[in-house]
Amino acid sequence: MTLIMPRLTDTTLRDGSHAVGHNFSKETIANVVAALDNAGVPVIEASHGAGVGGSSMQHGFSAVDEMELFAIARENAKNAKLAALLAPGIGNIRHMKAARDAGLDIIRIVTHCTEADCSQQHMEAAKELGLETVGFLMMSHTQPADVLASEALKMESYGCDCVYVVDSCGAMLPGEVTTKVKALQNVLTTAQVGFHAHNNLGVSIANSLAAIELGVDQIDTSLRGLGAGAGNTPTEVLLAVLNKMNVETGIDMFACAEAAEQHVSGLYQVAIDEAALVMGYAGVYSSFLRHAKHVAEEYGVSSKELLLELGRRQTVAGQEDWIISVAMDIKKARGDASAA
Repeated sequence: MTLIMPRLTDTTLRDGSHAVGHNFSKETIANVVAALDNAGVPVIEASHGAGVGGSSMQHGFSAVDEMELFAIARENAKNAKLAALLAPGIGNIRHMKAARDAGLDIIRIVTHCTEADCSQQHMEAAKELGLETVGFLMMSHTQPADVLASEALKMESYGCDCVYVVDSCGAMLPGEVTTKVKALQNVLTTAQVGFHAHNNLGVSIANSLAAIELGVDQIDTSLRGLGAGAGNTPTEVLLAVLNKMNVETGIDMFACAEAAEQHVSGLYQVAIDEAALVMGYAGVYSSFLRHAKHVAEEYGVSSKELLLELGRRQTVAGQEDWIISVAMDIKKARGDASAA
């Protein structure tokens, strides 16, 4: 089988923002973008972890103002396209226009995988602004393939250039990735198909390869796997695997490995610890990890118990404030008077 390299988007400076508490320094932003650009990475995503407009009390404040972040990224991306995430309800069209004016090329609009209709206004505005537009179907593990395909068709009808199957919780296995990517490929006629993995069950490389073997058009990675939960598919590792498979990637794997070592390794070490594993097993949104650990400690419940209950209640992105309520419910259920 001859594999074709999909367009790679490195998400270190967006998904990785969750892992570091949105505290990337100006120096780190400049260094990472310059290194990825020099290595030949075609798309670099850089924004608050929750996307444009995400710097807030609920999601965490950014150390660097997002428009300054875009300006720094644009200055150091000589060849790569610059992308950012936007979640309707967190970011708005005004944010999108400001980001475009600061040098953004691509907007990746994210909704829960059953709520694609929430993206219509933003996608149509993005196309009017001249932005390449990508749709993200979050929490794709929660719905059958036919539902994802139906939602992807909505995004395509809004002018979306690509629709991603997004394993937000790192809960999928390769067979499920295959089924769901195929479902989108079978119905989309103008939009491309992409795949975004998390590594909570340790299969992000396998899942990414399953998507690539199907001829997926776009794939996401991050240096050293830096990202929410147990992180994403590591850029340098996926490139090494593809090199071993004689796939022409057009990206310097050794330069990416060096960038990961020099600019990312000291920031935060992603790992499949107990909490990250439970998130993947229970299907809990990966960006809940830091919040859940903090709340579990503050309210005297185990993070495992808390995450399992969040999974049972089928929490979705944007419900971070519910974590406290669930922790209090757990304490009440076991008769802890201090929870009253």
